[in-house]
Amino acid sequence: MKGGMASFVAWCAVVMVVALVAAEAQETAAGANCNPMELAPCLGAIMGTDNPSPECCQKLKEQVPCFCNYLKDPRAGQIIDSPNAKKIAAVCGLQRPSC
Repeated sequence: MKGGMASFVAWCAVVMVVALVAAEAQETAAGANCNPMELAPCLGAIMGTDNPSPECCQKLKEQVPCFCNYLKDPRAGQIIDSPNAKKIAAVCGLQRPSC
């Protein structure tokens, strides 16, 4: 599989996981709209080596009250615990919540 096609397939897989999590995590935590689809601006940084955009960091900060709910889901938890997600959180000045 060529590099571009592999990247596209990987991106589609992440979108599908996020969509599945979004369908299960529509709860509101501390007034936040817990919707993992709001984190779409972070997909490029999660899938690659780029630093997160300012929009990604802003969306992450808006979703902080939801992280414990996301971590309870095995699919979302794997993404949140990935090395790239940890790097993004550090660049955005966020710490992993203690749930």
